[in-house]
Amino acid sequence: MKTATTLAALAIALLPGFAFAQCAGKHTEQTAASCMAGTTWDAVKGTCVDTPSS
Repeated sequence: MKTATTLAALAIALLPGFAFAQCAGKHTEQTAASCMAGTTWDAVKGTCVDTPSS
């Protein structure tokens, strides 16, 4: 019984670390909302491009 309790406590203690690892690289992605003034989102290229002036 003591071994099962110890393993359960260890698993619960490690869960936040695994959750963080899943989301660690997702905050660096550029989106349409992060385009600077004078640029627009190009869905094909997946990046911001200069807005054509007309």
